[in-house]
Amino acid sequence: MLSAKLKQIWESKDLRKDILFVLGLLVVFRLAAHIPVPGVDVGGLRAFFNSNQILGLLNLFTGGGLENFSIVMLGVGPYITSSIIFQLLAMIIPKLDEMQKESEAGRQKINQWTRLATVPLALLQSYGTIMILQRAGGGQAGSLVGAIGAWQLAVAMVTVTAGTVFLMWLGELISERKIGNGISLLIFAGIVTGLPSAILRFASTYDSSQLINVIVFVVIALVTVAGVVFITEGQRNIPVTYSKFIRGGAMMGGSQSHLPLRVNQAGVIPIIFAISLIMMPTLVAQFFITSTVPALAQFSEFIIRLFRDNLLVYGILYFILVFGFTYFYTAVIFKPDQIAENLQKQGGFIHGIRPGPETSHYLAAVSNRILLAGGLFLGLIAILPLILQNFTGQNLVIGGTSLLIVVSVVIETVKQIDSQLVMRDYERF
Repeated sequence: MLSAKLKQIWESKDLRKDILFVLGLLVVFRLAAHIPVPGVDVGGLRAFFNSNQILGLLNLFTGGGLENFSIVMLGVGPYITSSIIFQLLAMIIPKLDEMQKESEAGRQKINQWTRLATVPLALLQSYGTIMILQRAGGGQAGSLVGAIGAWQLAVAMVTVTAGTVFLMWLGELISERKIGNGISLLIFAGIVTGLPSAILRFASTYDSSQLINVIVFVVIALVTVAGVVFITEGQRNIPVTYSKFIRGGAMMGGSQSHLPLRVNQAGVIPIIFAISLIMMPTLVAQFFITSTVPALAQFSEFIIRLFRDNLLVYGILYFILVFGFTYFYTAVIFKPDQIAENLQKQGGFIHGIRPGPETSHYLAAVSNRILLAGGLFLGLIAILPLILQNFTGQNLVIGGTSLLIVVSVVIETVKQIDSQLVMRDYERF
């Protein structure tokens, strides 16, 4: 079955070119992740990230670009943050909401504003990240980042910002090929390429006393993958009936169908959003830690230490953000009003529910109920490494979040490739 599918993909010339093109761009991304900004102790950075759960997770989503202090060390984080800002603004500002809903030109304009806003956000995040790493190593020559002058800092910030814009462009090129979401595939590539080095690091320190932990981790990984597939593919089918009508003397309609509502409609986006935002307090605090106002400087130091050293606060905030963004992003992409209106136009109705506003309210209520399970699952998956670290003492960077993203991206990419094959079969006949 798999060999037949691969053969079918290879025989489709256009699809084969698209897949090879996407793979080529992912290779370019991996090469860029190993081009470091000069003047950094890369070995010291890697050891530091391996010992820090929070920054280690952030490093994972940049594909190792952060621990290499590479030109793409921020990954696509600033672009994701910019997207969150404009989606929030669209919910607050009616004009933006209309532009997003009504016309393709309006959506393209919002996308352009999102790209432009990525640049100042990348500059802000690059400064905060460099300051975090510099203070982590003492800020002296020979430490993690070393003593950076104003000119070196400016060059590093501009270089890293250009790297983020470059990745944003790569992601859009990948998305245009309709093989998968470009941003998700870049994050996927970063996680997958980090697996071999993580396994080698573990193997180099393994001893027989860790056998039970290894077995527990393998079982949890298998259960997590099964749970991810179950939740990702799970859906609630709402029966829909279409009324009979006469057209041209013939009786038409009267069919039965269903409206699928997925348990996890938001996919991996809530986790990506949460990771992008959870570092913002620390990054902003870097600007005020040297303030001449003692109270402001002390508060900034408190924020930095709180998010860097207190895993309990980090875990609670991370869970809340993931859970909240599950509902938020679903509200952005799931429009019960539009679905109810389309059903009414097509003569469809849900048994026992009046067409129109009542159908809309019913769909919204059902969606909120099933999202509770989806949001709790995503939140637990996100903090799974922290829970395991608390019980085993092992620092797990590749945990539930990574498995969730890898499995979800694979499922979504396979579905898009299948749809491309089906479309080409229709065109052939």
